[in-house]
Amino acid sequence: MPTTMRKWAWLPVLAVGLGLYLLVQSTLIDTGNINYVPSMILLGAVVVPLTFLTFVAGRTGEWQIGPFVLAIAALFGGVVGIVAAGRLEFATLRGLGTTSLIGIGLIEESCKLIVPVLILLWEVRRGTVRVADGLLIGIAAGMGFAALETMGYAFTALLASQGNIGDVEQTLFLRGLTSPAAHMAWTGLVCGALWAAVAARWTLAATARLLITFVFAVALHALWDGLSGRFTYFLLAVISLTWLFVELHRSDTLSWDSRPARARRAPRP
Repeated sequence: MPTTMRKWAWLPVLAVGLGLYLLVQSTLIDTGNINYVPSMILLGAVVVPLTFLTFVAGRTGEWQIGPFVLAIAALFGGVVGIVAAGRLEFATLRGLGTTSLIGIGLIEESCKLIVPVLILLWEVRRGTVRVADGLLIGIAAGMGFAALETMGYAFTALLASQGNIGDVEQTLFLRGLTSPAAHMAWTGLVCGALWAAVAARWTLAATARLLITFVFAVALHALWDGLSGRFTYFLLAVISLTWLFVELHRSDTLSWDSRPARARRAPRP
């Protein structure tokens, strides 16, 4: 895809997504047919995360993964991550008899890495590891996790409010709007650090950077879950997104290619 088209592809994604959401929403309101509720929840949970993923992909320099790999990271990364996290959290919290925000953050940030790690192993086997790819794959996996989690919260709001669509819409709006600064940013940062560690052949500095990034991602996750207030969420969002975009800027210069020079693909313009 030409650079200009890729850079602005997020605009039609947002426009089409919002258009479909509003179409389903208006039909639900006009007809009162609850069969449209699942469609509204699905679109409400996906539109903003997908738009953010497209936005980041359009502003990342050199990346060699295609939409198919990103789709796998989003779908399987989201499903595997949320199922594994749910099972571990249930067993852990039941055994402890209490809730631990650090524990939840540690479990979720670890489980979101399952599918990205498998993709990384495939890239290593293929002989090419690019940090920009890791950031995008992490953001995609975080997108899948966030979207599924938002759908669950929206369904819970529907049941708790005894069918109040307004509560569902509020849940979709708040969680959808904040997902880029939460799960997507944290998983993208950790995956970027993981890819960078492999690209640097696990030097001490790169490995330490990975561990520090993971610890900070867990801490941000725990703070997000444990604190409240608009200013607090705004501050955490600014920290997460600023850090993410700094790493995206750095990622253009970090890569590792073990193949012979004649076998390497030319970078995209």
